[in-house]
Formats: sequence, C-alpha cells, structure tokens
Amino acid sequence: MTIAPELPPLREVIARHGLSASKALGQNFLFDAQLLGRIARIPGDLAEAEVLEVGPGPGGLTRALLAQGARVTAIERDRRCIPALAELEAAYPGKLRVIEGDATEVDARTLFEGAPHIVSNLPYNVGTALLIGWLSADWMPWWRSLTLMFQREVAERIIAPTDGDAYGRLAVLAQWRSSARIAMPVHRSAFTPPPKVMSAVVHVTPTAAPEGVALPVLERVTAAAFGQRRKMLRQSLRGVAGAMEALSAEGIDATRRAETVSVAEFVAVAKRLG
Repeated sequence: MTIAPELPPLREVIARHGLSASKALGQNFLFDAQLLGRIARIPGDLAEAEVLEVGPGPGGLTRALLAQGARVTAIERDRRCIPALAELEAAYPGKLRVIEGDATEVDARTLFEGAPHIVSNLPYNVGTALLIGWLSADWMPWWRSLTLMFQREVAERIIAPTDGDAYGRLAVLAQWRSSARIAMPVHRSAFTPPPKVMSAVVHVTPTAAPEGVALPVLERVTAAAFGQRRKMLRQSLRGVAGAMEALSAEGIDATRRAETVSVAEFVAVAKRLG
C-alpha cells in the first residue's frame, strides 16, 4: 500500500472550493474514509494497477484508490470539482490523471494500455447506462473488473436470480458471461446529501462467454420476453423468427413466462437462433 501524503479533510476541501452535490448531475458525496477504503479494497490488490473512476466529484473515493497504490484515471463532468482533483494530482505525482468530460461520451478504452479495474460511485442518473455499455463490450472485455455503487434496487436487478420480481434483461446481460455479486450495502445516511434510497456496491468479474452466442440475438430475445413479462413466451416471443422452434428444441414450455427462464436457457435459445 502506498504511504498516503498528508491531506486536508475532505469536508475542508469541499468548503474551500465551495462545492455542493449537484442533483442535476446525480451527485451524492461520501466522506467516511473507512467506508471508502473498504470499497477501494473490493477489487483486490491495486498496487500499480490501472483504475478508471467515473464521477469522482471532490475525490473521496479517489483518495482511497490512490492510498491502495492504484494509478487512477478519473473522468469528471463537473468542472467545479476539477481544482479539488488537481490538488490530489499534485499530492500523488504521476498517479492520478483527471479528464474533464462526460463519461458517456469519452471512449475510455482508448485511455489505457492494459485492462483497468473500473471503480466508481456512479452518478445515479447515468449509472445503468454506463454499466450496460461496459457489459456490452467485446469479450473478453477491455476492463478487468467492475466495482460500482448503485441504488439498492438497481443492484438487486443486476444480481437477481431467476423467478423473482427483480429478474429481467439487466440480470441476463450481467450474468450470461460474467459473475456479479453485491459486495456491500451502503446506508443512505453515509451520503451527503442523503439520497431517498439505499445503495449497494456491485462487483462484476468477466468469465468466458458461451460459444456460438451473439449478443444482439440474446438482447433481441430478452427484450421481447421481458417487454411483455407477464405474458406467456408463446405470446411475448411471437415476433422473434424461429423462437418457438428454439424453445421446443430446448424443451422449454412456451406457456412459461420470462421471469421463470434461466440465464442458461435464454443463452441456449439465442444460440439456436444465432
């Protein structure tokens, strides 16, 4: 672990730069150094590892990642936070690179020579869209792992098992070629200002993709199935050419509903439709 330089308290930095969490940008700041340290340790040993952080804000999690020895690239849209992050750059020479921009528009994969860990307290208003983009990458992906803060409801949708209310397209996308788990819950009171909902940190690691399955086909099948999730498959998949034959070949009863179909079964159907 890197010997951390002496830094002023984060609250002092925020006060000095006149920062406040922007509701429009989906910001909620974390100040608890112990909590931030726990999040930074979830990916494992980060000594000299490349890390991408999206939406660092004033740099609370950034500090924890740097203290773990990581080489951090941080993408921040809120220019009010850039001076505070510049102070961290100066305190950790050569360890922090700050890019001012919108993470939904920056091609992050071009910023790294190797495969980085992505560790972020994601802005709530873009978190799911960024996750879907990362999960839709070519496989094996350009990142090593994802350690991401979400609203608890979204986290539960990512790791949801079959036959539950939270199970849907996001669960299939997250689980068909990667492993996803809730690494730790985070109470709303840990944030400033406190959001209305509880949060959780999700950890995702890529696994080998099943052979012969095209992501666009899997997305088309799950979009149709969960688009009418209360209807039987024979109705919801009616518009997908070859779907009924694929269900029959896999021994999947067409009177079942989407939430009862496992990730493996969706993958098998998509493979036949390939």
